[in-house]
Amino acid sequence: MELLAQPLLNKGTAFTEEERTALGLHGLLPPQIETLEQQATRAYDAFRRKTDDLERHIYLRALQDTNEVLFYRLLLDHMEEMMPVVYTPVVAQGCTEFSHIYRRPRGMFIPYPLRDSIRRLLQHRPNPEVDVIVVTDGERILGIGDQGVGGLGIPIGKLSLYTLIGGIHPQRTLPIVLDVGTNNVDALHDPEYLGWRHERITGPAYDDFISRFVLAVRQELPGTLLQWEDFGAAHARPILDTYRDKLLTFNDDIQGTGAIVLAAALAASHVTHVPVESQRVVVFGAGAAAVGVADILREAMVEGSLSEEVARDRFWLVNRGGLVHSNREDLKDEQRPYAHPWEEVAAFAHVDPNRVSLAEVVKAVHPTFLIGLSTVAGAFDEPLVREMASQVERPVIFPLSNPTSKSEAVPKDLLAWTGGKAVIATGSPFPPVRYEGETHPIAQCNNVYIFPALGLGTVASKARRVTDSMIRAAARTLAEHSPAIRDPTGPLLPPVSDLRRVAVEIAVAVGLEAQRTGHAPMTTSEELRERVVKTQWVPTYPHYVEAARED
Repeated sequence: MELLAQPLLNKGTAFTEEERTALGLHGLLPPQIETLEQQATRAYDAFRRKTDDLERHIYLRALQDTNEVLFYRLLLDHMEEMMPVVYTPVVAQGCTEFSHIYRRPRGMFIPYPLRDSIRRLLQHRPNPEVDVIVVTDGERILGIGDQGVGGLGIPIGKLSLYTLIGGIHPQRTLPIVLDVGTNNVDALHDPEYLGWRHERITGPAYDDFISRFVLAVRQELPGTLLQWEDFGAAHARPILDTYRDKLLTFNDDIQGTGAIVLAAALAASHVTHVPVESQRVVVFGAGAAAVGVADILREAMVEGSLSEEVARDRFWLVNRGGLVHSNREDLKDEQRPYAHPWEEVAAFAHVDPNRVSLAEVVKAVHPTFLIGLSTVAGAFDEPLVREMASQVERPVIFPLSNPTSKSEAVPKDLLAWTGGKAVIATGSPFPPVRYEGETHPIAQCNNVYIFPALGLGTVASKARRVTDSMIRAAARTLAEHSPAIRDPTGPLLPPVSDLRRVAVEIAVAVGLEAQRTGHAPMTTSEELRERVVKTQWVPTYPHYVEAARED
């Protein structure tokens, strides 16, 4: 029974006759012996019988908690159908309902009241060896905001994709939620809420808690890749800047989002014949993810040919306060490099003399590239898009906010408003769009293209740090596998079914860049590739044999 209760050891009806005899399983299982393939067929039938996406999400989580090999085999067989259920967009609902659908422990909870015992808590981890940690404090979950302890659904989902695509062994992953309270009033008043019932800790107390957590990770799990996920705007960038040079770490919302947008932008350049360094970029949103996207695009422009100053001037960031400009007193340090001198942009304002709206920016600067990271649904409306399309032959438009309900626009409208000329990538999955007899596939700028491969590359190369150049290497390698490079009518990013194969190429590029910059031990490219492939776990059942006994 202990064996059947272990998700990574349990084979269910696939235990052979010999294994059942040796392990005392006769009578505990149906007599019919099945293959993994037969089990996956039955599991898929059960999945299809579920009546809504949340029920499908719950079913897959339950399968993961009972038979992890079967879970990953099922996902591999049906990646395009099931990835949105395991992760975006359905995981958003899984997070809001986390306390109501909770069944079995998975991952770790680090609550603020136990801040003096974090190292001891980490010693309770399910497995001693860990390659990748994904941690959140639940404050900014996708586009739905503060979910408190329910945010643990994000690390669980992310690490499932680390395994599915990157091939990181599931036993060597660890999801963590830092429970610092929540400001979600509905959660605090929900009698079923499972987290610490307290308003969020902020200021020096919060910073001290993060410092204690990082110290405990360095003591217990040195060399483990630590990914920060869905932290609020006030914390995401400061945490990254504080710890990026002290341990193997990165922030997926900042760096991962930047990398996937760069990859799609490089592919779009092949379609529009406008190189990245020649783009005029308007970003609606100025939070951590938006600034991260601007940073990596700017760095790519500088690598191309531009000076830092010229590259910065090609960006216009707009948030709810309007255009980011030098007279605004509410700017964060990371936003200030993109603040245009007020005397240069004051003439853009026609409604409010102190505020330049998104529409006014688009009309004034004629952007070639419009990016949405605002979570403002419908922000890219028809007049705005038609204005952009009137000035640009092939407008590049990326409404990237998640989940689908927060998207700045839907692809069908964008193609209609631009006469089929828009080059589109979205943050949430959208089906292909039929316009005037042609089918337009819609690429999803999902970080899943980047972070699993980045993890695989850092683990296989034994990298000591995650650098910006490693992130750009990942993006450029992904762009090289864009179908649009070979066929301008193709999607900007590879199909989901190719993700596991492409992850190997990205991982090799990441490892080679880590070696080039002195952040990983040197090997030949052939040796590195061999290590990457060897590291990539495949969901197959082990064969159990009876251990020899000492007399």
